[in-house]
Amino acid sequence: MPETTKLKIGVIGLGVGEQHVLGYNAIDGCEVVAVCDIDPDRLSEVADRCDVPGRHTDYRRITEDPEIDVVSICSYDDAHAEQAVSAFRHGKHVMIEKPVALNRHEAEAILHAQQESGKLITSNLILRHSPRFREVRRMIRDGKFGDVYYLEGDYIHQILWKLTEGWRGKMDFYCVTYGGGIHLIDLMRWLMDEEVKEVCGMGNQILSAGSQYRYPDTIVTLMRFESGALAKNLTTLGSRRTQIHALNIYGTKRTFMNDLPHGKLFKGDQPEDEVEMDVPYPAIEKGDLLPDFISAIREAREPNVSARDVFRVMDVCLAAWESVEKRRTVPVSYMM
Repeated sequence: MPETTKLKIGVIGLGVGEQHVLGYNAIDGCEVVAVCDIDPDRLSEVADRCDVPGRHTDYRRITEDPEIDVVSICSYDDAHAEQAVSAFRHGKHVMIEKPVALNRHEAEAILHAQQESGKLITSNLILRHSPRFREVRRMIRDGKFGDVYYLEGDYIHQILWKLTEGWRGKMDFYCVTYGGGIHLIDLMRWLMDEEVKEVCGMGNQILSAGSQYRYPDTIVTLMRFESGALAKNLTTLGSRRTQIHALNIYGTKRTFMNDLPHGKLFKGDQPEDEVEMDVPYPAIEKGDLLPDFISAIREAREPNVSARDVFRVMDVCLAAWESVEKRRTVPVSYMM
């Protein structure tokens, strides 16, 4: 697609979706021409603030509009699959907030529609864009850690109200790993540049007991990578501490620990073996992946968070929930 071609964008869901509107409109050659939200007041408020002409409460007015080239899906998680399939069937490129789907059937339907359409898909797995984590990845690739044998990537955030009072707790099904832990699972996949073979998960519901939410609010998932390296993901939305994407990487030469305000690198167990990593963290905004997505569309290439990434991290999360339900180790079955 020529650089001079103006891309017309539609955004569905105006919670985090407002950041998508702002992000697209800041990119040369892009214009958000329509937005959609099921709340008419929110719709008018955001559309007025962002000066968007098209305003709809029915998502089909965006996914089926022949004038729209790109759709961002930022709606409630249980609406993602239906909206994404519609967008692909009508020839749109799709940015979809995580999780892409809530079960394997939905994920496979989206994958089939995307592959049939020949259009691009990406997801807002934003931790890859953090300067500190990019530096850690460079060090791993350069051999500075030696052989990585264990990782911990934990999603720690005090947002329990999203389950006990918000729309997530009102859905027929919701999994905290899909909505939170997925960020760290994707980050560890990206850092290791390899896939997870099997998982073992356990969960409990102590934090949200007695609330509208009916599923585990805390889930721990153990993973084995292809190289044999082990990893752990804790997802908890009720922690009494500062929010952090906790990341620990253990290699035969060096260890990394993410911390605030600086990360830490260790090459031994003595005080002199510890140094600070002052590379900024998190230093990311919700719309930071949009410029690359638009460039990928124009250059007819996969975006940095590719279709393979979108579906493979979802496969790991699906296996993690299956393991929690079945109380046993589960092999990861990949859709692509």
